[in-house]
Amino acid sequence: MQTITLGGVDITRVVEMHAPVAPVADIFPTATPRMWREHESWLAPDFWNPRTDDFIANAQTWVLRSEGRTILVDTGLGNDKDRPHMPAWSGLRTDFLDRLRAAGVRPEDVDVVVNTHVHADHVGWNTRLVDGEWVPTFPRATYLIPRADFDYWNPAAGRAGRGALGGIGVDQASGIMFEDSVAPVHRAGQAVLWEDGYRIDGQLSLEPAPGHTPGSSVLRLESGSDRALFIGDLVHSPLQIAEPDCDTCLSEDQEAATRSRRRVLEQAADTGALVFPAHLPGHGAAEVRREGGTFAIAGWAPFSRTH
Repeated sequence: MQTITLGGVDITRVVEMHAPVAPVADIFPTATPRMWREHESWLAPDFWNPRTDDFIANAQTWVLRSEGRTILVDTGLGNDKDRPHMPAWSGLRTDFLDRLRAAGVRPEDVDVVVNTHVHADHVGWNTRLVDGEWVPTFPRATYLIPRADFDYWNPAAGRAGRGALGGIGVDQASGIMFEDSVAPVHRAGQAVLWEDGYRIDGQLSLEPAPGHTPGSSVLRLESGSDRALFIGDLVHSPLQIAEPDCDTCLSEDQEAATRSRRRVLEQAADTGALVFPAHLPGHGAAEVRREGGTFAIAGWAPFSRTH
């Protein structure tokens, strides 16, 4: 099962890619080997491969159907993109659009695209290459992009960020990502650059959760008695639920990211909200509970496991 219903909102998972990313020590520099081994019984095999020590993740999109509209939360990696900082993401030819159609969504059916933040693996399918030009993939959609991220990654602003995964040439890579996946939807007049908060409809709203990027955000679902939080990259691995002070090397401001993560996990535990990180394989989402000064998995969402 890849669709569940919370209140009046149907939620479908569409996976673009499932793969090991890198050794966990490279991605989570403050997470000790003891932490991984202590939680091995539920981290392996879906989220961590103890044999290779690799972090495992999905590139995926959440499709929400709410109040008669179709909403995409993050758009993955995209095809034909030049990603010099991450060769495994360069020149992809995935069948993501076919998978989206199999979920009942054609590009022209999409009303709203939410980019929880501007990183290459969250904005890739914002656009596609047509006759040598990058054009919006979803021709009728409004793209909701945090203004703080738009300004931060915009090469015209003259202050490029570190870029996903850091490393050599990231300023150039960030500019490439912005020009192929963000600027075209803005030039097409389809982007809304929001600040402070944004109400999508009576059940869905956006709020800032800065740190991973300056504009990182959370999509809040409140429908009837059901609650959910689509938290982008506040959590890359469920280890960060048990060890919330462990941030990744991918954040622009690790201390701010940790503050945002703790605040959002506290909200989720207190309200019973289902937590949807952007990249979780396995069952994809989880309910959390407080456990002393940290958190634990109270239960997994009823999505079929991806592995």
